[in-house]
Amino acid sequence: MADQAATMVPAGSTSHRLSFLGNLPLGALLLCAVLIAAATAATISNLTVQLPSALWVDALTAPDIDDMRQVLVHYAYLPRLAVSLLCGAALGLAGTVLQQVLRNPLAAPETVGVSAGAYLALALATLLAPSLLAYGREWVALAGALVAIAAVFGLSWHKGLSPLSVVLAGLVVSLYAGSIGAALIVLKHEWLAGLFIWGAGTLGQQDWTTTLWLIPRLGIAALAIGLMVRPLTLLGLDDEGARSLGVPLGVYRFAALGAAVALISFVVAAVGVIGFIGLAAAALARIGGARRFGQRLIMAPLIGAALLWAADQGVQLLTGSQGDLLPTGAITALLGAPLLLWLLPRLKLGSETPALTADRLPRALHPGLLLIGIAILLTAVLFFALFYGPGPAGWNFAFGDQLQSILSWRLPRVLAALSAGAMLALAGLMIQRLTGNPMASPEVLGVSAGAALGMIVALFVFVDASRPTQTIAATVGAFAALSVMLALGRRAAFAPERLLLAGIALTALFDALILILTATGDPRAMLLLNWFTGSTYGVDINAAILTAGLAAFLVVLTPLFLRWLDILPLGPTAAHGLGLNLTTTRLLILLMTAALTAASTLIVGPLTFIGLMAPHLARRLGLARAMPQAVGAVLAGALIMVAADWIGRTAIFPRQIPAGLVATLIGGPILMWLLRRR
Repeated sequence: MADQAATMVPAGSTSHRLSFLGNLPLGALLLCAVLIAAATAATISNLTVQLPSALWVDALTAPDIDDMRQVLVHYAYLPRLAVSLLCGAALGLAGTVLQQVLRNPLAAPETVGVSAGAYLALALATLLAPSLLAYGREWVALAGALVAIAAVFGLSWHKGLSPLSVVLAGLVVSLYAGSIGAALIVLKHEWLAGLFIWGAGTLGQQDWTTTLWLIPRLGIAALAIGLMVRPLTLLGLDDEGARSLGVPLGVYRFAALGAAVALISFVVAAVGVIGFIGLAAAALARIGGARRFGQRLIMAPLIGAALLWAADQGVQLLTGSQGDLLPTGAITALLGAPLLLWLLPRLKLGSETPALTADRLPRALHPGLLLIGIAILLTAVLFFALFYGPGPAGWNFAFGDQLQSILSWRLPRVLAALSAGAMLALAGLMIQRLTGNPMASPEVLGVSAGAALGMIVALFVFVDASRPTQTIAATVGAFAALSVMLALGRRAAFAPERLLLAGIALTALFDALILILTATGDPRAMLLLNWFTGSTYGVDINAAILTAGLAAFLVVLTPLFLRWLDILPLGPTAAHGLGLNLTTTRLLILLMTAALTAASTLIVGPLTFIGLMAPHLARRLGLARAMPQAVGAVLAGALIMVAADWIGRTAIFPRQIPAGLVATLIGGPILMWLLRRR
């Protein structure tokens, strides 16, 4: 029976079939053969460097313990190769099952939050309850994965688990879980520093223990899936068709999801998060002509094993003896995120919500009074942030000589947080009105990650990158990311869900690049991690004044954009009718948004959700026109960021939580709530 879920194969796919191995598609087999050939060539090259070919058989079967080369090949190189094959096959199989059960061609361990949930559970157990690991890492990882996928279902259930809603919810859950993991690493660096690199998917081995640990567990989960091939094939039909054939949908969906989640959890417990292999293997199997579920069950694991094998051998070929320092999972994510961006416009994913052209939210009768109220609240928070906090004698207000000494380190942080919050809020407002997408923001659309990447490249390229150099580099990165996003969004008429999905995929790409840079062993890596989480700890008065000056200058320019921001949400036809040159208008708004994002990202990191929260808060308070909403968003963004910095400084005094992470931990649930409402 043809699998009706597999309707997303490009029109040019080959229809030729071989007559063996279940009538497998020729295109997928050829693709697999090419990957295997490349991996084999890299493997031979790597082995030749480590050991003469005459000793390969001895190193495999009976290594001479007096020959360190043979010992290293037998107990390090060969187990690593075996683990790459096992994990790649497991992820390819898991991705195929997830896509079949959810009827979603973009479902994968990364896009439905399972990998991130498993990794976060292991981090929490390592830090808070290490005794749980004695029962088996796989059970801890499995529990985290199940919680993550339950959250994804909860967020997307109201849309009938449609493909875009499931993937978007999964990516949001992954983003939030990653933020919590980053917070734990910053707070407990001495305990979890190694977990940061391991969690990025490092395949380095010291013996055959991991291989022997994986084989029975992966085998049992794969066997369970194999026993369900027929009912899982029928799950590709619509629910009524499957029920008419006597398939108990709930039982098989639960069992198949459990087996797929178990496969992913075992891989995460063994080697960390391997990015996008599950998605890439399943997608390449489809593109190669594997339309039927049974064909994909064979080809996706084969392609996944070959992909991870080739990627890992490529890492070792490029880095030589330093291969363990560069996580293979980050490399696969670097390759997989562009694949997701490439697939997105080519797949028909069902009905989507068009870009919004009108708001149904209430309008404030007296917006001026509302803005005054927000300003008063901001003033009160500023007062407490500057004058009130914990000290040797407990919580107290600081005045006189005590205040003079405390302000020298409180004032720069408060001023920087105030300025960054205002700029992020204004950038979010501009993106939302430019795209007609109320869920857009610099953080969600990858603009902040682009700014972060630009700044990091400047730090690594220039010996002594000054603050202006970092700002320019960050602006270039933010502008490039936003330009890519708008180019992708224009092809989909700026449909909110598709635009957000592309933005989060772009963020994953930048995150992979950032992880590769920070995993090089450079002494700036931990400083980058602290900055990445949004710490204002290192901001001095000069940097704070520069940031405040930039914020004031950019905010003063905002009135020049207000008429455009009022017109753009009406759509391109209305904008043309009112005399707007859309190309020039969009370019100028892009430049303004990039500058706002870059200047703020340098202070509070690339992930705070202020750009999403503040414009929404202003709009839900009834500030509908561009001018009052912009003022309200700026005040709200500054308020949230100053409060986050104050909480971060005082919540676990004398230790601190980065302000950006506090804002993320607050903003993540808000983003999920907005997603749930939509």
